[in-house]
Amino acid sequence: MSSVGELACTYACLALHEDGIPVTAEKITTMLKVANVNVESYWPMLFAKLVQKRDIDDLVLNAGLAGNTASAAASTGGVVSAAATAAKELAAEDKEEIKEESEEEIFSLFDD
Repeated sequence: MSSVGELACTYACLALHEDGIPVTAEKITTMLKVANVNVESYWPMLFAKLVQKRDIDDLVLNAGLAGNTASAAASTGGVVSAAATAAKELAAEDKEEIKEESEEEIFSLFDD
């Protein structure tokens, strides 16, 4: 049986991937904090390393081969919706950072 830490990290990875945000241990940890889910500190790191080595789309397509996860998913409560909200907030932050960097680059062209 999967632990809450595994499930929460799985949902965080899926939400980040769905929104096109790079999956890192820091982003997973941030999403878990926003979702108010406490996990052992090693889970986000392990999942981030897994995602670096394997394609998330491939993992999702082959998830049915691992067994039925419907009952495990039902037991997580609001983690999915909180993870989705956190992913949207992270996406907005990333877009803002990119915008700020772009503006700095443009204005630095005129600094001579």
